[in-house]
Amino acid sequence: MFTCTSRLLSAVRHTEVRHILRNVTTWSPVGAAFNVRPQRRVELWEKNVGLFGVPELSSPGGFEVTSERALKETEQLVDTVCKNPPGASTVQAFDQLSDSLCKVADLADFIKVAHPDPAFREAAEKACLKIGTMVEKLNTNVDLCKCLKDLLDNKEVMAALDPETRRVAELFMFDFEISGIHLDEKKRRKAVNLHVKLLDLNNEFLVGSHLPNKIEKRALPEHIRHHFSLDGNYIQIGGLHAESSDELVREAAYKIFLYPNQNLMKCLDELLSCRDKLAKLVGYESFAHRALKGTMAKTPGEVTILASFATTVQFELEFKRLCCFMYNIEPSLYSPYLSLGSCMEGLNSLFSQLLGVSFQTEQPKIGEVWSEDVRKLAVVHETEGLLGYIYCDFFQRLGKPHQDCHFTIRGGRRMQNGEYQLPVVVLMLNLPHPGQSAPTLLTPGMMENLFHEMGHAMHSMLGRTRYQHVTGTRCSTDFAEVPSILMEYFATDYRVVNQFARHYQTGQPLPENMVTRLCESKKVCGIVDDSRKFSHLVGYGAKYYSYLMSRAVASMVWRQCFFRNPLDREMGERYRREMLAHGGGKEPMLMVQGMLQKQPTIEDFVDALVSELNPDFETFFMDSEG
Repeated sequence: MFTCTSRLLSAVRHTEVRHILRNVTTWSPVGAAFNVRPQRRVELWEKNVGLFGVPELSSPGGFEVTSERALKETEQLVDTVCKNPPGASTVQAFDQLSDSLCKVADLADFIKVAHPDPAFREAAEKACLKIGTMVEKLNTNVDLCKCLKDLLDNKEVMAALDPETRRVAELFMFDFEISGIHLDEKKRRKAVNLHVKLLDLNNEFLVGSHLPNKIEKRALPEHIRHHFSLDGNYIQIGGLHAESSDELVREAAYKIFLYPNQNLMKCLDELLSCRDKLAKLVGYESFAHRALKGTMAKTPGEVTILASFATTVQFELEFKRLCCFMYNIEPSLYSPYLSLGSCMEGLNSLFSQLLGVSFQTEQPKIGEVWSEDVRKLAVVHETEGLLGYIYCDFFQRLGKPHQDCHFTIRGGRRMQNGEYQLPVVVLMLNLPHPGQSAPTLLTPGMMENLFHEMGHAMHSMLGRTRYQHVTGTRCSTDFAEVPSILMEYFATDYRVVNQFARHYQTGQPLPENMVTRLCESKKVCGIVDDSRKFSHLVGYGAKYYSYLMSRAVASMVWRQCFFRNPLDREMGERYRREMLAHGGGKEPMLMVQGMLQKQPTIEDFVDALVSELNPDFETFFMDSEG
């Protein structure tokens, strides 16, 4: 019931895009917020408002308080649902149940991996397990399920509901079914136990996959040691260093970071076995059959068609990644033009022109953030006003997971008083801190990752669903990656890059030949993120094909809707209306169909992927005009 996260022919002429000219050495508030270290004076009278403004979370013990409150509210809501006749209020009560639990679980899910204080991490992990156990009990609550079934079986009442409400009711029932609600009591208990065990195994594997590997310092050549973190006589490697131009650094990082961990492999074996047992217990042929229900692919058979092509795609991308260095794209040549502040101003300009949305910086209050270098952005629409908040946890720190990702902290929904509960998200990156004489300077790959993750954030901000159960990125996994991958196309389009790539000291634009070379190389290199191989086995179990499916959809949307003019406001509005606004409240294929104005087939998706690899159909026309 509850789930808490080609090159076209050269004759084609592009629509001219307006350039924003300014002196880049004078930063806007957004640029300044990310290009200088924050200097905040704490006043003695200021009160600790708690993490994300939740008063109880001013200390680790607050997680127990918020957990217990959510559990008590859950009991009251279950009682309300069971007493009232079936109708739209049934779905609203179910969503309120989901919201009450997810407000605690989603926040705790982030804090348990991101907070630098072990006491906060431990308290958050306990809260996750406590709420997770309650979720699984609710998913096998026969009385609660019967209330929902009575609604779904009442054709007259269902016919009177709006499409989103009907879909959300069906999604809640789907959660009941995959949890084994139809089983006898003994098997239901077994299903709950397997779910709880999976929560533990998922958490163990996730934590383990983020840990760095150690090696004795003397095992590495002295001239490359400074690229890694030192820990006494050991060197810690917590990522692949894929952006390094030094082949030996990349080789060492790859071999050491991905060296097999026997304890982690044992955990993975148990996790996979537990998934298989659970799927078969509740009546599915395999875990994949259970996981793919409700996705665009729908069945493992459809995925197999993509998978048979995936080997070729992966080989091509790996080959092109190696060839990338033949293009001699030395990150240090580009980084001075890609300061974090200028990239954020570029995103601000892009969203303003395309969607009518802008960022406004806000100073976090005492205790609101978990690290002093976290920035807070209010996302504001030109006519609708405040849409939500993005907390930007962009900088490296000891113990922080070496992974770029998006976390939903609070989902958007229409509340009973008519107001809208604003969404809150966190974007986590691992960027170097600004120095004494220079801001944080991004490599081309870092810039592209920033755009990717901001795609997720804007999906969350621009959704305006009635129910938080389907807010923003709470949609099928093979659709959730479409907005983020689409942003990669904007990040590597010369007309977009020309708007913000300016030298952080002189304000000089990135020279045209370098823009061309940058965008060209990124299309040659493709996107290969090996860090996803491990932690994504938890959230993307049986769904890792989603990156291929989403890339196919994003490619089709880019070429059809944004290739001629990446700042086409009319297309931007269509994009929000047809794809972003619905979250998971509409069938994903219907959203794609609405955007493309045709119904794509699996063969269309394969063709789109082929076009990504065929230089005759590159989606970026590299010379400035004509």
